[in-house]
Order: sequence, then structure tokens, then C-alpha cells
Amino acid sequence: MLRGRELAGYKFRRQVPLGPYIADFVCLSARLIIELDGSQHGEHVTYDSARTKWLEAQNFRLLRFWNSEVFEEREAVLVTILSALTAPSP
Repeated sequence: MLRGRELAGYKFRRQVPLGPYIADFVCLSARLIIELDGSQHGEHVTYDSARTKWLEAQNFRLLRFWNSEVFEEREAVLVTILSALTAPSP
């Protein structure tokens, strides 16, 4: 869904190292990270919280989606991502 600048021309990179972490998808120009979470993330709340705080301290915004959302509500996920891309950065 994010390949080839198909989402309003924004470029996303996959599996990007950022400091001690690896982001699932990153649009560097918009400082936006997209994270896809499976069931294992319910068990890693403390780690995910620390990771989110660190990435936000680096001026990234994060959007998290469950894997099932991506498959079952694709259009809604894309609308949410596009809204974040076009919203002014805080």
C-alpha cells in the first residue's frame, strides 16, 4: 500500500534503523513512522512505550495499526495515514 509513492507521492522506506530501533515503515520527509502490530505486541507494552517515547523525542510521529486492521480495513488505514501525512507537524 505504501510502495512506489502511490500514496500522494510520499516515499516510504521499509525496515528502517533509527537509533537502537527498527521502524516498520518510515516517511522521512514527513517524519512519520507506520508500525504494524501483531498479537505479540500485547506482551511488549513497556518496550513499545519506551520505543515510542524515544522516536517521538527524535521528532517522529507514530501511527500504529494492528495487522488485522490493515487486511480488514485497508481504506480506513490509508485515509488515516494520508491525514497524518498532510497534517501540519506539531
